[in-house]
Amino acid sequence: MIKEVIPIKEITNFRSRTEEFFPINWYKEMLQKHPVYYHEKTNTWNVFKYEDVKQVLSNYKYFSSEGSRTTIFVGSNHKQANPSSITNITNVDPPQHRKSRSLLAAAFTPRSLKNWEPRIYQIASELVKEIKENSVVNIVDALSAPLPSFVIADLFGVPIQDRYQFKEWIDILFQPYDEERLEEIELQKQKAAQEYFQYLYPIVVQKRMNLTDDIICDLIRAEVDGERFTDEEIVQVTMLLLGAGVETTSHAIANSFYSLLYDDPSVYGELRNNEELIPNAVEEMLRYRFHMSRRDRTVKEDNNLLGIELKKGDVIIAWMSACNMDEEMFENPFSLDIHRSNNKKHQTFGNGPHFCLGAPLARLEMNIALEVFTQKFSHIEPVNGFELERNLTASATGQSLTNLPMKVRM
Repeated sequence: MIKEVIPIKEITNFRSRTEEFFPINWYKEMLQKHPVYYHEKTNTWNVFKYEDVKQVLSNYKYFSSEGSRTTIFVGSNHKQANPSSITNITNVDPPQHRKSRSLLAAAFTPRSLKNWEPRIYQIASELVKEIKENSVVNIVDALSAPLPSFVIADLFGVPIQDRYQFKEWIDILFQPYDEERLEEIELQKQKAAQEYFQYLYPIVVQKRMNLTDDIICDLIRAEVDGERFTDEEIVQVTMLLLGAGVETTSHAIANSFYSLLYDDPSVYGELRNNEELIPNAVEEMLRYRFHMSRRDRTVKEDNNLLGIELKKGDVIIAWMSACNMDEEMFENPFSLDIHRSNNKKHQTFGNGPHFCLGAPLARLEMNIALEVFTQKFSHIEPVNGFELERNLTASATGQSLTNLPMKVRM
């Protein structure tokens, strides 16, 4: 089913790219003055408090993923010739959802992550090695953009020379909703999706005849209740994994370096001197610096679980990034604190049955990126004259950095 896309910009009404990149003042206002907010123009309810967001995301008996409207505008929205319930995982509720997720989870087992770790270290190390000592580097081009796309291409088991093509398809498929350019964007996405399918389908067919150790082969092997993925479904599934494994991770790594440069420059020295702090720093970056993370749900039954009278069919948007700033959950939430004891309770990756399957991989890549980088460079500092507003672009994850120059020293 093709869903109507809800224009989020009409709800937020940000005045600049910079404001959308770090909407901390808007979150503060909504949390304190409008924790449950009805937006008339889009006909949506919006929730911002931690417990309300958790309720909406986890209580699928009342708040369903199966609706006719959505805030998500990624991938290609054209009607598939052979739609699959298995690959429609984001739009179904339990119990139907469980079988699809169990099949998909075959690509993200703890065993797989352990096996992938050395490969991710190698890719990150090669990228960091290319960064010249005592120079100015654009960390977006040098590390945050290529690392996730190179990793996912490697884990898919596709030829190494095609890694840059993956990044081009991802950039197109994850363009954000823009009503003025909607037809143009849809055509671009359809073309990219078709090219991607034509590229990957023969690879899947070939791998089925010669199984190796990669995500695609894990999906070929996966079986739940006698059901397996078809070759076409596997191609469609890998497109979902691109979203979980590339665009958002690139965004998170770039934002982390921005935070190290501009939020609290002393943090980099702490990480350099004690790499055991990196995992907690990653969680704090996900809580504090990953923005515009939200999910929509449709009310299944009339209820007042959020303290208001909700009717069947109402659409609710749960703002995960805002709930990460809830003072009832996090002490001094509007400040960066890599020593925060409970920052892993953030809901950046969601909650409930649709918790992001790619979260362990994203965390692993962020940890490795910071570890490898801090091992090589003793010091980083911002470049004079950098203007944030000029170095942002709209993406599925809100405003993303296109350029982040910094001076690096050994």
